[in-house]
Amino acid sequence: MSYPTHMSKSILRVEASRATRLHESFPMMLPDEKQSILQEFHPDYRVEGMREIRVGASKGQRMPVELADLMEGASHLTSGLLDLEQIDYDTDVLIIGGGGAGSSAALLARENGAQVTMANKLRHGDANTMMAQGGIQAADKASDSPAIHYLDVFGGGHFCNDPDLVEALVKDAPSVIKWLEELGCMFDKEPDGTMTTIHGGGTSRKRMHSARDYSGAEIMRTLRDEVRSYPDEITVLEFSPAIELIMDDKGQVAGAILQNIETGEHLVVRAKCTILATGGSGRLHYQGYPTTNHYGATGDGLVLAYRVGARLALLDTMQYHPTGAAYPEQIVGLLVTEKVRGLGAQVCNVDGLQFVYPRETRDVESSAIIRECNERDRGVPTPSGMTGVWLDSPMIDILHGSGTTEKALPAMVRQFGRFGIDMAKEPILVYPTLHYQNGGLRLRPDGSTDIPNLFAAGEISGGVHGRNRLMGNSLLEITVFGRRAGAAAALRAREISLGRLTLSHLDSWDRELAGVGIEDAVKSPVFLPDYRRQLR
Repeated sequence: MSYPTHMSKSILRVEASRATRLHESFPMMLPDEKQSILQEFHPDYRVEGMREIRVGASKGQRMPVELADLMEGASHLTSGLLDLEQIDYDTDVLIIGGGGAGSSAALLARENGAQVTMANKLRHGDANTMMAQGGIQAADKASDSPAIHYLDVFGGGHFCNDPDLVEALVKDAPSVIKWLEELGCMFDKEPDGTMTTIHGGGTSRKRMHSARDYSGAEIMRTLRDEVRSYPDEITVLEFSPAIELIMDDKGQVAGAILQNIETGEHLVVRAKCTILATGGSGRLHYQGYPTTNHYGATGDGLVLAYRVGARLALLDTMQYHPTGAAYPEQIVGLLVTEKVRGLGAQVCNVDGLQFVYPRETRDVESSAIIRECNERDRGVPTPSGMTGVWLDSPMIDILHGSGTTEKALPAMVRQFGRFGIDMAKEPILVYPTLHYQNGGLRLRPDGSTDIPNLFAAGEISGGVHGRNRLMGNSLLEITVFGRRAGAAAALRAREISLGRLTLSHLDSWDRELAGVGIEDAVKSPVFLPDYRRQLR
């Protein structure tokens, strides 16, 4: 396939400017410039893309319109539909979601003596963890420290982070890397055995650990294998998403109703503690953006937790990754890892000129690309009508030696090579893509929520990243808080007793919807996105 003629002409301009750009560094924006470009161009600031939620514990908070509609949705169940005395699974800790956070939680819950049941919407490991590419941060080098990492996280989040959660994140990071390696995770290393670390956007030190450009897949492989090593203590259910949380008559979360996707059968799971690890919501395609997220990322854990009274934080901020593929059309929206820029690739417009520092924080970088394409009209049009900018990937081999791209970014090389594009020799076209849910449920550092016996970990949480997440802190978050939630839930399960199971909170929810005039609400959660073509 390669590139059509009009795009190839633009590539000639990128190549013509490369020799000069190798010796120049585009300046970083000043704080006032960053705030200005965010307010003018970042999707979070589009008034029509957000609205206030009208019901619940966080009534009045803003969030994407698509998410608000689901959060105000009606349950698939009614309070008297099921016999809750007919229990299908009885467990100490129920984990809803089997990505990196859920798997980490399962391992630590088991380690602390709990019997664990893990409910997966799809297969165990079908999660955003598998899609993560660039790496995982940890301050474990002599030139770095958790304190410096803390400052980077806070600055990257525009100082809106929860300080206690950030402290937990950065302090646990070195031990998480050690734990993963001991479990068998194969991180990139130098010839002397020390771990390779590079920069990411917004980092002041090289602390990005990686496994080529499939870091998330390697971490998920390691965690999944370990979970499956304990079949007597960790029961794994697949194709069984949670459709509603169960409460007891003491006001505690006491498990969940699952629904078998294949048969439609409802399953009652009684659990002393429940951990939500359902990930993000990119498959809701906020404002029509394509997404890097896996097929099941539809925000279902947020809906379930909100119905039982959990509070929310920062759901008016989503992350649009600066470099989603913009060409060819078959892979539009798929992630082009930030590691490409970390290794030296610069971002250029249709004239082959730099217009932004390549390692700005993701929200700023994305806003600059949107401005270049939409306001300045300096983007590169594609045959399908998109526009994008060039990521000058051939610079990597020029800077680091022939073969570096293929060695460091094998998944990226294959992704573009399928379409006749050699990213070691030709630049690749990119545009921002919906990538991550910065906000979510309010948590304590042990993963507990406001609701008794309800814990959460991973992308479903809100507060760790503030208003913008730095590269490498998502894989860190899922392992740090998955481990913390798993251990805390197991210890909590030892000391509590459950009362009579009930779904009476659904009656209260229906009354609240009716009280504000919400009729014919959509049924939520949504299990999977609906991509059926609409006939006109």
